[in-house]
Amino acid sequence: MYSSKFMNTVSPLNAAHITPKQKPRLLVVDDEPDNLDLLYRTFRREYQVLRAESGVKALEVLEDDGEVAVIISDQRMPDMSGTEFLSKTVPDFPDTVRIILTGFTDVTDLVQAINNGQVYRYITKPWEPNNLKELVQKAADTYELLKESHHALYVSDRQNQLMSRVAQLAHLDTPEPEAIQFIADGWGQTLSAQACVIQCLDDGPTAVYGELSGQCLEDNPLVQAVIATRTLQTLPDVAASNVSDEFYQATNTQSHLVAPVVFRDRLLAVISFHWVHSYRTLEDVSNILTIATNQMAQALMAMRHG
Repeated sequence: MYSSKFMNTVSPLNAAHITPKQKPRLLVVDDEPDNLDLLYRTFRREYQVLRAESGVKALEVLEDDGEVAVIISDQRMPDMSGTEFLSKTVPDFPDTVRIILTGFTDVTDLVQAINNGQVYRYITKPWEPNNLKELVQKAADTYELLKESHHALYVSDRQNQLMSRVAQLAHLDTPEPEAIQFIADGWGQTLSAQACVIQCLDDGPTAVYGELSGQCLEDNPLVQAVIATRTLQTLPDVAASNVSDEFYQATNTQSHLVAPVVFRDRLLAVISFHWVHSYRTLEDVSNILTIATNQMAQALMAMRHG
């Protein structure tokens, strides 16, 4: 799994995040300084280029700097071959696209590495710069497609988990307060929230997942806005919003989302999610909550009139 040191800051749905639009990151690995310098100069304008003179050093670079889009590695290096090094990067960085440079004609081990999914392509030395540039561009494009695909699958899986939690209520013979707590616990965990609070209106129950440090949400501006407008509200970066709220300070909330639970124009409850990290966006979370909160509204009404 990815190290928590490199946890994504794009959104809470961070297992397969889409990187912000910027230069792709490229790691070049070669034990020959001249080749390493040539690779750097070839790609430094279009890519953020990291360098390493051995497989061992390259693994240290990845440990320190995190995932890159593409790795170009020489095959013949002391202590660790290129294919051996690249195979070690697969568990932690499965989406990274790997290219091998080789100066010899026996490519049996390279073909095996390609078949095993450890190497995207190989190119022989001496390489033609334009051909290598074209190959690396295709590799970077492949990386972006993989990230987008995996992100979509991950988000879809999280939505299914939210809805499955609500569907389970139909099989549980529990009072409303316990049912609401069941949802708060499951949804808070699914969305990696520090806290998830479900506040039912009209003197209904309140459920809290996580720690609120004794704080009450009733006067929170975002909660009040949701009650007034019946529309989902977000603060991806509390500090940047310049909103001064005692709740945020006491609970160290850095990112906040509040969603309404509405059934036929009747506001039944509000759901408040709190994260201790600031994010660039909460849009993907908002999208999956829209369907899930509609399902929850129907479940609440069925419970009350069942």
